[in-house]
Amino acid sequence: MSEGAKVEIVVANESHLGYVNTILDTISAAAAKRGTGIAKRSPEYIEKKILEGKAIIALTEDGEFAGFCYIESWGDKQFVANSGLIVVEKFRGQGLAKAIKKKSFDLSREKFPNAKLFGLTTGLAVMKINSELGYRPVTFSELTHDEAFWKGCEACVNFDILKRNNYKMCLCTGMLYDPEEHATEKKTQSAWKKVFSQLFPKPKKKTDKKVVNVKSKE
Repeated sequence: MSEGAKVEIVVANESHLGYVNTILDTISAAAAKRGTGIAKRSPEYIEKKILEGKAIIALTEDGEFAGFCYIESWGDKQFVANSGLIVVEKFRGQGLAKAIKKKSFDLSREKFPNAKLFGLTTGLAVMKINSELGYRPVTFSELTHDEAFWKGCEACVNFDILKRNNYKMCLCTGMLYDPEEHATEKKTQSAWKKVFSQLFPKPKKKTDKKVVNVKSKE
């Protein structure tokens, strides 16, 4: 976020239920403006996410709604998606979307540490944010096979494209973060770092000896 942007990003709770309709209206307006599809959610669905502590909301100091995102789990919690990421137009260009996504990503890792995080998006900005968090583009076959997830796409204007392609591809790009891949990557980096430190040890820094005069008591 840029300096001077007085917006607080928090895990949503019961006190934020009054923003549900504003959240849904903002998501719908943004999708209509972009001309892209989006899985529609009911007010009850968003309320449930908030009450479960699985939503992130961004508000100004005066309580003005600025952005939102929520967490969904699929396939017996083996897959988790950060969905419905939205930033009100007047607050864009300040890094708010990235900050909300990072907060949602951290919450997902906290609640579902062993789950694969994934998403479907048509937005280049979201793809860039996901890439920075460690997601990689994947085919739909690597995503959850949970029918409930794909059923949510039925409300999207592009659903016929997905259906015609037997749920193998659409206008969206699938992206995946696999915690096991990153754990292995960290172990490999750590191992190589140890090898290089042994092969090319850093020269010891010369330390100046400090002489301290101690007066003996007579």
